[in-house]
Amino acid sequence: MESPDTFTLLPLEMDPSTKAVTATHSNSALDSELAALNSLHRNLLAAGTHTGTPPPPVPVNPTRSAQISKLRESGNNEFRKGHHSQAVKLYTLAIDMALGRPSWEPSGLVREEVSGLLSNRAQANMAQQNWAEGAVDAEASVEMKKVANAKGWWRRGKCLLEMGRLEEAENWVKQGLEFEATEQDLVQLKAEIEKKKGV
Repeated sequence: MESPDTFTLLPLEMDPSTKAVTATHSNSALDSELAALNSLHRNLLAAGTHTGTPPPPVPVNPTRSAQISKLRESGNNEFRKGHHSQAVKLYTLAIDMALGRPSWEPSGLVREEVSGLLSNRAQANMAQQNWAEGAVDAEASVEMKKVANAKGWWRRGKCLLEMGRLEEAENWVKQGLEFEATEQDLVQLKAEIEKKKGV
């Protein structure tokens, strides 16, 4: 009997048309393994052409998208009425719904939705002077989407300024200006921070 460390080269051949593998020197153990391999190959080929396979799911569930949009709009309406804590609740529901999308839906869509919702919730928190919560939401919004998110950059900078964290605010706004160089709100916030610092 051969040692398990011994490698034996087996003379195998593959039929070019059927892709069936056979051995030129036959033995019963090898023949049974090759029969199982060829059977598996035929079954996999048959499964690929089977018409009963369900189609892949729709890339984006339009019902969920509509519900998220409706919650966002409801949050915006509550914010405009001055009901900021109610707006926070509605934005939170929309964020949870967006984050709960199935994994086959495009991650870019989720990032876009959640980034905007977090930025809105940051604004609603700022309106209640919940600076720490607003700063966290704005930072998370920017993490989801760094470019074309001037509001997220500005809101975190403003929250840090209001909390008296001037060094952090200055560094944050400088970083934001690297992405949003022409955004006047950020430029003005930078000047406001520098004035407070006495620069």
